[in-house]
Amino acid sequence: MQDLVEAKFSIGEIVKHRFLAFRGAIIDIDPEFNNSEEWYLSIPENIRPKKDQPFYHLLAEDLEKKICYVAYVSEQNLSLIHISEPTRQ
Repeated sequence: MQDLVEAKFSIGEIVKHRFLAFRGAIIDIDPEFNNSEEWYLSIPENIRPKKDQPFYHLLAEDLEKKICYVAYVSEQNLSLIHISEPTRQ
């Protein structure tokens, strides 16, 4: 059995995606990938993250379209932010 990596971020923290225009509040954490293979393979191979890292469920806000949704993102694609305005409700 493989050792699980400790999550870098915690529930409630606000993070942003490193490449896409959204930010969000972490609402749940999977210690490693726990989504469908179909979802995983839909990510272009050149940017597809490894499965053996924490993945985060976010209540996300698209910063361009101003819509909210739930996102599933690998730890490598997130960074912690401190924002002056709250995410949309």
